[in-house]
Amino acid sequence: MDADDYAFPKQKKEPIHDAEHVRNAIARFDQVEDVSDSDREEAWKRIKRAARKYDIEVSADDWRDLMRNGKKKAS
Repeated sequence: MDADDYAFPKQKKEPIHDAEHVRNAIARFDQVEDVSDSDREEAWKRIKRAARKYDIEVSADDWRDLMRNGKKKAS
C-alpha cells in the first residue's frame, strides 16, 4: 500500500484504503501509540478526507473527541 493509504503514513498505522478500514481507523484512533499530537492532527485530516470519499458520516469534530484512554504520544 502507498503512504496515502494510511492515516499515520510515517508509522504505517491505521490503513484507510476502503470504507471498512476508515471506520476502523476512527474507532481505534485512541489506541494508536507512539505518535505525536501533530501526527494525530495530520492523521485526522486524512481520515476525514477518506470518510468523505467513502461517504462515511463522522460525528466527531476534532480528533481529541475520540481520545478515551489517551495513549502515550511520541517524544
